[in-house]
Amino acid sequence: MTGSDRICVGSVAGAFGVQGEVRLKSFCSDPEAIAAYGPLFTEDGSRSFTVKLTRGVAGGLAARLSGVTTKEQADALRGTALFAERSRLPRLPDDEFYHTDLIGLAVFDTGGQRIGAIRAVHNHGAGDLLEIDATGRKQPLLLPFTMANVPTVDLHSGKVIADLPEGLD
Repeated sequence: MTGSDRICVGSVAGAFGVQGEVRLKSFCSDPEAIAAYGPLFTEDGSRSFTVKLTRGVAGGLAARLSGVTTKEQADALRGTALFAERSRLPRLPDDEFYHTDLIGLAVFDTGGQRIGAIRAVHNHGAGDLLEIDATGRKQPLLLPFTMANVPTVDLHSGKVIADLPEGLD
């Protein structure tokens, strides 16, 4: 199983209570759907968990993970990213993408000039931002991921076309 066959769908934020429950941070558009995508795996695939949601809590969801029965075990998982098999996730509409599929894509301007490559995708609440390692720039370029700024995403050819806003180029 390769890394691209799994998608990060959440992370363990820490223990919740003293009975081995964890606080989950879900990265899914429907946060509670994380439980349906299981089993969930650690990044290296060495551990897997079935997920049973118990309730909503501030900053996420409380859940029971299979094999985690104590507060200490739950605390030890703090910061652990959780991955689901790509085949368990819903098929996305043509204009939506999993962040993992965008990372590494080459970025070209509308004239065909290479700008750089996508290093990361961030979302701080106001929409996705593409972090681009731009050729000849010391700092990465942060580009709002909108249809106006990124009119073309071609996963098949491994590239995106960006129409950089005035002053960003």
